[in-house]
Amino acid sequence: MSYSISCPKCGQSILHYRNPIPTVDIIIFSPPKQVVLIERRNPPLGWALPGGFVDYGESVEQAALREAKEETNLDVVLTGLLGVYSHPQRDPRFHTLSIVFMASAQDLTRLKASDDARLARLFSLDALPELAFDHGQILRDFVAYLERFKA
Repeated sequence: MSYSISCPKCGQSILHYRNPIPTVDIIIFSPPKQVVLIERRNPPLGWALPGGFVDYGESVEQAALREAKEETNLDVVLTGLLGVYSHPQRDPRFHTLSIVFMASAQDLTRLKASDDARLARLFSLDALPELAFDHGQILRDFVAYLERFKA
């Protein structure tokens, strides 16, 4: 979908495309059943997976590593791709699509909230708080993924 807007400097008509905004979310998993969540500093408030917007010029993998470090102070290793979540209402602010990575942390003792996170902590997958966005569904899908590969 596209529409025209006027250039604020010259007034010329510019074609503007309305596309979903790419984001990443990172499931930082600590066996046997814990994940890192952050409490968001900015609206929409609540607990969420670490993540954020992909910057121009970076890959989604680079964005995931950067966002994990910025929000949790953790250096992570990406271990796989859980999926892509793109429902138009997944973010109440605008249409986003999220590439959701699974990751492990090299040193969980370094877990500390920073940047857009007010708090960061480990939660059991069996006792999660209410989650922002569609992160509850993402973590249910992650639990199903773990169950499929259980020995």
